[in-house]
Amino acid sequence: MSVEEKGTRMLREFREFAMKGNVVDLAVGVIIGAAFGAIVTSLVGDIIMPIIGAATGGLDFSNYFVPLSKTVTATNLADAKKQGAVLAYGNFLTLAINFIIIAFVLFLVIRAMNALKRKEEVKAAEPPKPSAEVVLLTEIRDLLKK
Repeated sequence: MSVEEKGTRMLREFREFAMKGNVVDLAVGVIIGAAFGAIVTSLVGDIIMPIIGAATGGLDFSNYFVPLSKTVTATNLADAKKQGAVLAYGNFLTLAINFIIIAFVLFLVIRAMNALKRKEEVKAAEPPKPSAEVVLLTEIRDLLKK
């Protein structure tokens, strides 16, 4: 087998692999997950955190930090990072809240999908009712037996 034939065969195998349903489904899931993550990040950063900040007296978690250097004298995170090393635990709190919200929403989605799946399984478990023709033929058969 020549190098060209091996290359052609490898490309064909790769195309078959890439076009399998699982790979395409996974790619779609990753893209939708990234878009969903951006929505949740906006929800937390633009809606939930300001509400929490207002409830706690106007505190903004994103600016919570601990200076790790004596040269850091700034009062906001962006300026503090320019001055030296800081431990930005406010960003961590925001990301932790993002994670909890994403995990909770995914839990709700999976729970709803499982409920739908159970309903379909119950419907599938019930034997289908016989058609009118089958019922009529059964009655005729029973009458003929008598």
